[in-house]
Amino acid sequence: MTGVVVAPMRVEAAAMRAPGLVVLHGGMGSRRAAESARRLAPSGRPVLLAGVGGALTPHVRPGDLVVGTELHGPRGRVPLPSAPLLAAALRRQGLTVHLGPIACAPSIVDGADRTRYAETGALAVDMESGEFAALPGALAVVRAIVDTPEQPLWRPGTVLRGISGLRSLRLAVPALREWCAAAGEGEVRRASPRSFCAGVERAVEIVERALHRYGAPVYVRRQVVHNAHVVRRLERMGAVFVQEVDEVPRGATTVLAAHGVAPAVRAAARDRGLRVIDATCPLVTKVHTEVKRYTGRGDTVFLIGHADHEEVEGTVGEAPERIVVVEDAETAAQVRAPSDGVAYAMQTTLAVDEAEEIAAVLRERFPSIEGPRRDDICYATTNRQRAVSAVAGKTDLVLVVGSPNSSNSQRLVEVARRRGTRARLVDDVSEVDLRWLDGATRIGITAGASAPPDLVDELVRCLGGLGRTRVTETVAADEDVVFTLPREVS
Repeated sequence: MTGVVVAPMRVEAAAMRAPGLVVLHGGMGSRRAAESARRLAPSGRPVLLAGVGGALTPHVRPGDLVVGTELHGPRGRVPLPSAPLLAAALRRQGLTVHLGPIACAPSIVDGADRTRYAETGALAVDMESGEFAALPGALAVVRAIVDTPEQPLWRPGTVLRGISGLRSLRLAVPALREWCAAAGEGEVRRASPRSFCAGVERAVEIVERALHRYGAPVYVRRQVVHNAHVVRRLERMGAVFVQEVDEVPRGATTVLAAHGVAPAVRAAARDRGLRVIDATCPLVTKVHTEVKRYTGRGDTVFLIGHADHEEVEGTVGEAPERIVVVEDAETAAQVRAPSDGVAYAMQTTLAVDEAEEIAAVLRERFPSIEGPRRDDICYATTNRQRAVSAVAGKTDLVLVVGSPNSSNSQRLVEVARRRGTRARLVDDVSEVDLRWLDGATRIGITAGASAPPDLVDELVRCLGGLGRTRVTETVAADEDVVFTLPREVS
C-alpha cells in the first residue's frame, strides 16, 4: 500500500507535489491535524507528515531538515523507527539532515517556551505531528526549518527563511517518494545463526581485557576483526590500530588480529620487545598447523582462498616457497605442482560450495593429494551460509549486515544471490537504500560473523517502522562453541 505525504499548509503541499507522489493538504494546527488523522486512519495507509517547523537548538539552521526519531506530544514519546532510512535517503539528495525528537506544541513556540521544549532533547517543534501518532500504519515526520532560537518567527527575514524551507521540501521530493513506495505491510525473516561467532567474540574480548589490565593505549595490528563499528568502539576505549608492528612503540602491549599472521610478524614483534597477545582465531591456527605439517615434509600446498585476504597472507607466510594460492576452479584446473607431494588447505571464510568445487578439481587432477580431515571452512561460516540460503529461498530481498572487507559477509551475499534472490551488503542501516525495498514485502536479514548483533536489531526496528512488523526466525543450527582466552588476559 503506497504511502501518502500530508502537509499542514497549502504552500507546503504545493512545494512537494510531483508525479508519483500523493500529497494531501492536512490543515494547520492541532485541531485540523486531528481531523485529517481521523480521515486517514481507516485506510491504514503509511503517512509521511512533511512541512516547515521551528528549530530548538542553535546547530539546526534555516533550510535544514529534521527527521523525527520520536514525537514528544500528548501521547507521550512515540518512536518513529524508520527515521534513519528516510534520513539516509534525504542525505543522498545532498540535503543537510538532523535526526532527533520532534516536540508537538499546541501553538507557535518562541522565547521561554522554545527553551522549555529544547530541554526535553527535541531538535524541532511543530503543531501537527502529535495528532498523527496513533495512526495504525507506518508514520514518518520531516520538518524543514524556518525559525531558530537566534532567528525567531516574527522577525525580519522570515519570508526568505520560509522560501529556504520550502526549497528544501521541494528538493526532498525524490526521497519522500522513495519512502512512500517502500512503506507497507510485510515480513522480516531473520537467519540464525548470524552476527558474532566464537572467534570474533574471543578477539574482541581480548582487546577489551587488555585495555582493562594494561591500560590504554593497546596497539592492534590491522583490524582485530573486519568490522568498522567494532574498530571504532575499541578505538573509543583506547585501542590504537596500526598496519604493521614497526609502528608500535617499543615495549608496548600489542594484539595480533583474529585473521592470523606470518611468522615474520611475530619475529618483528619480538625484536621490538612488544608484549604480544595473540587473538588469532583457533580455527585459523588449525590451518596454519596443517600447512606447516605439509610443507615441513616437502609438500606443495594449494591454499584455496583469496590472495589479498589477511588470513591467506598470514598462512602463505608460513612457507611462501611451497604455497600456491588457488582462487577459483579455473586456476585449479591449470595449476602445477613443483614437487611430488601435494596437499591443500582452505581459507576459513570461503563460500562452502565454491571451495568444494575448487577442491574437487584439485582432487581429480592430483589423485594422491592430501587435505584436512575436516573442511577448513569454519563452523560459523558454514552455519551462516546455510541459514541465509534457507532465508533467501523465501524472500524478495536479503540484507546482509557487514563491512565491505569482511570475506564471510561478502560470501553471504553471494550465497543469497545464487538462490535467485536480490541481496545487498550494508555496513549499517544508513546504507540501506529505500528503493531496494519497493515491492519487497518479505525481507531476509543476516549478518557476517564479525558484525555486532545490535546492528541487526536496529535494522529490524527500522523495517518495522516501514510496516514490516511480522518478524520470524529461520534457524539452521545451534551454536554453543566457546574458545578459551590466552593467559595474558585470562
